[in-house]
Amino acid sequence: MLRWTTHLEGGPRRVNHAAVSVGHKVYSFGGYCSGEDYETLRQIDVHVFNTVSLRWMKLPPVRTGGREHAREVPYMRYGHTAVLLEDIIYIWGGRNDTEGACNVLYAFDVNNHRWFTPKISGTVPGARDGHSACILGKAMYVFGGYEQLADCFSNDIHKLDTTTMAWSLVNARGTPARWRDFHSATIIGTKMFVFGGRADRFGPFHSNNEIYCNKIKVFDTETNSWLNTPSAQLLPEGRRSHSAFSYNGELYIFGGYNARLDRHFNDLWKFNPGRSAFSWKKVEPRGKGPCPRRRQCCCMVGDRIILFGGTSPCPEQGMGDEFNLMDHSDLYILDFSPNLKTLCKLAVINYSLDQQGLPHDLRWELNAMTTNSNISRPIFSSHG
Repeated sequence: MLRWTTHLEGGPRRVNHAAVSVGHKVYSFGGYCSGEDYETLRQIDVHVFNTVSLRWMKLPPVRTGGREHAREVPYMRYGHTAVLLEDIIYIWGGRNDTEGACNVLYAFDVNNHRWFTPKISGTVPGARDGHSACILGKAMYVFGGYEQLADCFSNDIHKLDTTTMAWSLVNARGTPARWRDFHSATIIGTKMFVFGGRADRFGPFHSNNEIYCNKIKVFDTETNSWLNTPSAQLLPEGRRSHSAFSYNGELYIFGGYNARLDRHFNDLWKFNPGRSAFSWKKVEPRGKGPCPRRRQCCCMVGDRIILFGGTSPCPEQGMGDEFNLMDHSDLYILDFSPNLKTLCKLAVINYSLDQQGLPHDLRWELNAMTTNSNISRPIFSSHG
């Protein structure tokens, strides 16, 4: 019984950020908010959401001793990726308005909140944003994106072996996915499922003739080949800047934007990758979910999806043009198997039931599910 259980306002207002879940917490890195000042080398900000207390905390900036150490910390950016491998979060790519795109690999240690830049070798991918990154075993796979130097969309697959810290360009066989950016790539088993994104009708260069692919492309990491796949009957609209995640061996996508239709989405679709099935189905969770949006983040914690941020057309402008957008500071939780306690709490909230006789901790939990999730200040220990 899929259900939207929690809606909180007042988190970090972020668009085109990158986030990963670590245990019961979600770490969110960078992104932008319209109207904010983007100083060239301002440190990327890190916000942490605790899924137990339902509260945000902003980590204090890292103190950097001199210019050399400052290079260990990424500058503020958007359109980057974040992946978790053991206790290290790897941040790659992205851009900001002053520095342009980046291809330095940054690593964030979740145990001590320290940044470092691992020593790497091999063929480093060109600086880009709007790519995807996913982890399989000890390898990070980077696909697509918009390459700054070539000034075009990419459809290459790059692999980072984190045991040797060596980059390589994958010599992929088969018919590759189109050149694209702001797609999603999701690992299920040993295969990478690529969906959506913005491409150009005529090839890798952006000629303002945008197309939005809505067919799944599958890359097999064991044979390094793009597979020929059956065509699904029912298809979601093509889109970019959506969210994708896997649950119980199936692929889910939420939201996104299609410029040809000038439409933002808030639909949820499920894809069954089995060769006998290979089919999409629209899913309608119970409860009130997010408004149509793009460039949000989505992370899985247990059986729950934590979705936050993104941008939407301003309501008073109708569906409006590309530039009349409203950035979000809200957060939603989508629960795949809400327990009885969660369902009871929802009933108390939905029917405005009297809470006087409830235990203090339950009243606190009900309050946390419904009230403003102000970012608490970083807590500094008195022990230094």
